[in-house]
Order: sequence, then structure tokens, then C-alpha cells
Amino acid sequence: MSNAYDVRPSELNKRLAEALKDKIAKPDFINFVKSGPGKERPPSQEDFWYIRSASILRQVYINGPVGTSRLRTKYGNRSSHKRSRKHSKKAAGNAIRKALQALEKAGYVKNTSAGRVITPEGRSVVDKVSNTISNSPKG
Repeated sequence: MSNAYDVRPSELNKRLAEALKDKIAKPDFINFVKSGPGKERPPSQEDFWYIRSASILRQVYINGPVGTSRLRTKYGNRSSHKRSRKHSKKAAGNAIRKALQALEKAGYVKNTSAGRVITPEGRSVVDKVSNTISNSPKG
């Protein structure tokens, strides 16, 4: 039996995104907004919302009680300036907040006073997906 610590994060996020497609709804604005002030354009991936939501679910699984501010810092990047040095910027908070709210509505995440924590149902989904990844043939 494997869990999120035993598999590659990129593979887990991709498979979790597929599992989340029928569980959470994609907001209307997500195709038109940037993912942060350090970006020049909106994400070009077709299923960006589900990949980001899967990644957020994995972060809540691994890092315990976590809030929007910590996730904004984690998903932030460095903005490039023409004449001055690069500065780190936090990611857009609305997209992260909406993803957490969608995961709460699906029953995978619960809001507590310390921050958002994963529910037993959410832990089960992540463990099942990581177990299928570890049991699949390498090739």
C-alpha cells in the first residue's frame, strides 16, 4: 500500500486531476485570468484548473493544516523586470481559494481554525490514486 510520499508528484497530480474532473466544477473565470502577477498570460493548458486543484489537494495532504497565504507563496514565482532585479510574487489568491472551496464542497478538505486539513475521504482518494500508480507497470 503506497501513499503520496511514495510516488512522483507530477504523475500523482496528473492522475488526481483526471479523478477530480467529475467531482469539482471549473469556475467560468479561470480561462481568462492569470495565475499570478508574475505571469504575462493566462495558463495555456486545457485542464489547468484540475491540475492545480490536484496539486493543492496533495499539498494539503502532505503539509497538514495549510491556508491560502501559504499556498500563494508556494505557487508564486519571480516577476521579470526590464531594468531592475527580479522580485518574488505570490500567486493569485482567488484561484487557490476557489480550488479549496471546491475541494471542501466535494468533501476532500475540511476548514478548521488552524487551516485546511484533509478529510478521511480525501486521504482515501489520494492513497487510491497513488496505489494505482505504484502498481502500474513501469514502461
